[in-house]
Amino acid sequence: MFTGLIETTGRITTCERRGAAAVLTVATTLPISEISIGDSVSVNGACLTVTAKRDAALTFDVSPESLTSTTIGSLRNGHSVNLERAMRLGDRMGGHIVTGHIDCIGKLASMNEISGNHVLEFSLPREHARYLIAKGSVAINGVSLTVNSVRDEGFSVNIIPHTFTNTTLEELKTGDLVNLETDIIGKYVERLTSPWKSGGGLSMKALAENGFI
Repeated sequence: MFTGLIETTGRITTCERRGAAAVLTVATTLPISEISIGDSVSVNGACLTVTAKRDAALTFDVSPESLTSTTIGSLRNGHSVNLERAMRLGDRMGGHIVTGHIDCIGKLASMNEISGNHVLEFSLPREHARYLIAKGSVAINGVSLTVNSVRDEGFSVNIIPHTFTNTTLEELKTGDLVNLETDIIGKYVERLTSPWKSGGGLSMKALAENGFI
């Protein structure tokens, strides 16, 4: 699990395709000595497993599923990425609950600067927009942000100068694709209430089957 608070940015040094999969190497300022093979690291919001490390670089295997459902497959040598190590038990939760499992790919529709802040508008598939609410949370390329407004197929966020300059968000241009992870709480609520929405009604059996009793 992650918080969406980016520790640092890294730079792709190699992205080698191996059939439907890939091997990604990222140069980073993360403390390599504190990272073990098998650790999870969020790379632009996608949870990847460290498979090798050297002086100032981490290597990850990327599955076919990750390549098709995220923007990882479009990364090339020299591209910057947001990096965050997985939380440890007892760490402070400064952002929100981020799993590193990307829900969908969104597109930057517009970017406007207002008093040093940047307001970004994104489009996303309608079926994923229902999990967003105003003042709720969303992770964009792994960055924990508060949703400003929501429409049927899009939403907006306000990015403060610190976040803008210390993540790869400042490199985005209109039309760029991003990894989106919506708030996991909404998805659980929908799943748990779906039997009642379909006409099953609220009953002791339904409560038991869904783990409430």
